[in-house]
Amino acid sequence: MTPDHSHYSDSTDQELDFRSATPDDADALARVHIYSWREAYRGLVTDSYLDGMDYCRRAAQFRQSLSTHSEETYVIETNGKLLGFLTIGTCRDEDVDPQTTGEIWGIYLDPSQWRKGIGSVLLREGIQMLTLRNYTDVVLWVFEKNGRATGFYEARGFERDGAVKLLSPGAPLRAIRYRRSLVATDPAGQLDQSDQVSGNV
Repeated sequence: MTPDHSHYSDSTDQELDFRSATPDDADALARVHIYSWREAYRGLVTDSYLDGMDYCRRAAQFRQSLSTHSEETYVIETNGKLLGFLTIGTCRDEDVDPQTTGEIWGIYLDPSQWRKGIGSVLLREGIQMLTLRNYTDVVLWVFEKNGRATGFYEARGFERDGAVKLLSPGAPLRAIRYRRSLVATDPAGQLDQSDQVSGNV
């Protein structure tokens, strides 16, 4: 079950539309993804990696995944301008049961939209959709030193479950897995202004 369209407003009363992404969104998705990485990860990920991120290549990847439905992505926008996106699905990790565990693959916002409650909207939608699919748990991965993301998710009921992996966006970085039960919990979380989240990994 996926939403055709949902409407929200943020902390500045900006009207927001949440909908499924299409291949036509690929260019805007690439822009948000790269802007958010460069703003959130500068000083964490190497400058050479961040500066080398290619808009055309990333847009082509989005266009391919959305055309083939290999990734499930949703966008949030205002007046046709894409502000952020959410990607969800079955958990991809080999040490968990994919029948019971969903995953938030990523939440990314245009940095100009941080601290407006939009990240909470995206997280809420993701948790609600995964709950409706009868998953009992949701997991996600973040860079261990990404304090914005770890604080954001911990404030919304996620806890580290002990899993760690090493990623190499230019240089080795530890990523940690967070988990939250979807059983007998409030799927919505709270809309607030602490949304500086930029991404999972």
